Amino acid sequence: MVNRCEANVRRLAGIVVLTGLVLGWFVSSWAYALSAFAGLNLLQSSFTDICPAETIFAQLGLGC
Repeated sequence: MVNRCEANVRRLAGIVVLTGLVLGWFVSSWAYALSAFAGLNLLQSSFTDICPAETIFAQLGLGC
């Protein structure tokens, strides 16, 4: 079972990726960089176990 913090990080990543795709489609192709940034952040956190989203969620008291 996924803990609350991990679920929040996954939700945020999904929102960022989908937002980048929608903005890239309707606004500017430069918005695809937002999706790329989210993907790179997920990739680096899988190797380093450092996740900026977890740090932010912990400071906001959202279950990390």
